[in-house]
Amino acid sequence: MVNDSATIAERIKAEAARIGFAACGIAPAADDPVRAARLERWLGDGCHGSMEWMETRLHHRRGPQSLWPEARSVIALGMSYAPASDPLALAQVPDRARISVYAQGADYHDVVKRNLKALARWMVAETSGAEVKVFVDTAPVMEKPLGQAAGIGWQGKHTNLVSRAHGSWLFLGAIYTTLDLPADAPHADRCGSCSACQQACPTAAFPEPYRLDARRCVSYLTIEHKGPIPDEFRAALGNRIYGCDDCLAVCPWNSFAQSAAANRAFLPRAELTAPKLAELLALDDAGFRALFSGSPIKRIGRDRMVRNCLYAAGNSGDPRLAGPVAALTGDADAAVAEAAQWALGRLGHSPTPSSGEEGV
Repeated sequence: MVNDSATIAERIKAEAARIGFAACGIAPAADDPVRAARLERWLGDGCHGSMEWMETRLHHRRGPQSLWPEARSVIALGMSYAPASDPLALAQVPDRARISVYAQGADYHDVVKRNLKALARWMVAETSGAEVKVFVDTAPVMEKPLGQAAGIGWQGKHTNLVSRAHGSWLFLGAIYTTLDLPADAPHADRCGSCSACQQACPTAAFPEPYRLDARRCVSYLTIEHKGPIPDEFRAALGNRIYGCDDCLAVCPWNSFAQSAAANRAFLPRAELTAPKLAELLALDDAGFRALFSGSPIKRIGRDRMVRNCLYAAGNSGDPRLAGPVAALTGDADAAVAEAAQWALGRLGHSPTPSSGEEGV
């Protein structure tokens, strides 16, 4: 066992790379009042939409030691999912559905957590009595600010972490530990005067640089938002049915990202790279579960997925989709049925009479 903190830190980084993490840095575990104040303002303005869980555990999100007072250091880690093809290529193929790059392969929650646990076990075995806790996405941890504090990238104007080596394509995780490790220098902001991500957003979800209004974000609307999506955003969804890559894909720093560095678990599944809207519209619950088994998409359920596909069908201008759309006007889920009516109207067909109305 090694007790020298600098040596331990270097060995942790080497082991992280061996396991499959593309980026690793160390930050102090002390709470940051500036980050906490920004979060409070964001929540106070309601920018989190219906994600009440962010507000409920605000006291834990203030910083690492608010969640675990015994923590002394944070190991911030990134795993690459850099795509080999243009994430925006399907924008002009309206009968196909666009799924965000991060969701085309294995569920990152499972892959990243498995590797975080492997690194944590190694740390416990190689040090004298280190305590550790691992986090990926589902815990009240501010991974992106911590990633910047640990020097693995900076939080760009689109609010996601940007790496000089890996662009915007990093899944983030963190290990909190009682080890007192030497911290890396925070990463400087390298966005400069660039505003590409702000201009690319289809729903104007950025009221200002470095600030996202989730209520207008396509990723939030297609994944987190329950019930009908507001009319003002439906056309802007285009054929995006799960998430949105636009602000990430246009970042100039992506020119340095190498798809060869991506973890193989995140390679896209053939059936999720360009699925046909007509086939997705026909999914029942069992079919949905079978298609999206092992995918992060599975958590939104069949109804929300089909709802999103109906908006995409309505935006397609493809009359061949009118039949599959019409079949859903009587769906048991009210949001799906309403979306089908909307899509029929967009496709130039008269919406079918709702329950209780007399047909003509």
